Amino acid sequence: MRVLEIWRYPVKSLQGERVDAVEADVQGLAGDRRWALFDPATGFGLTARRRPELLFATGRVADDGRAEVVLPDGATATDEAGLARWLGSPVELRHADGGGARRYENPDDFEDEQGATWSPFDGANGAFHDGEGLTVSLLSTATLGAWDRRRFRPNLLVDGAGEDDLVGREVRVGGAVLAVAERIPRCVMTTRPQPDGIDRDLDVLRTVHREHGGLLAVGASVRRPGRIAVGDTVETVGTDG
Repeated sequence: MRVLEIWRYPVKSLQGERVDAVEADVQGLAGDRRWALFDPATGFGLTARRRPELLFATGRVADDGRAEVVLPDGATATDEAGLARWLGSPVELRHADGGGARRYENPDDFEDEQGATWSPFDGANGAFHDGEGLTVSLLSTATLGAWDRRRFRPNLLVDGAGEDDLVGREVRVGGAVLAVAERIPRCVMTTRPQPDGIDRDLDVLRTVHREHGGLLAVGASVRRPGRIAVGDTVETVGTDG
């Protein structure tokens, strides 16, 4: 397998930015999920599970290292006041180094969100990933098929097939070594509408459950930091890394 695209998502649940190369460290790809929006009234992190409109804004890393959010109208919000005006309610933009609880919500029935129970769960420490130890995601073009990549938000889109076979193994990608831990459970996020013609589609998640057991793509941690670039091969290595 070879890396076709590299994506990072500076602000959790917003659109991301495509890069040609990136450093990988213990928190994942540099700049990935380093910021997240929180509701100061409830303390919950805001995601497109609860607020689908988040997927119509884009997070990016500014030249000075801060987060910028490009709103659906093309304007750029660099502070919480601008984000609050867009969302219609107060919001906090937190950096991953700032501490605080990482609590999010997920509906137990994606078919009936109005009647569903929204269950809280704890996200990871460090960068704002959902699962502890899953800081880099890999998805192959064979598994993706005809779906739009944006529904699954992989960090590394690779050609070929067989990422599921990497679970439990270590792989070298460029200068980094990744420990592939598990297949990634999928949720209502995959059904959400997004810019440029991606409509709400419950059949996406129905198919993932029917044909993939609810799991699609694989999640890994960074065992050895290093640079990853488009064109790098994904090669298994010995257990000694």
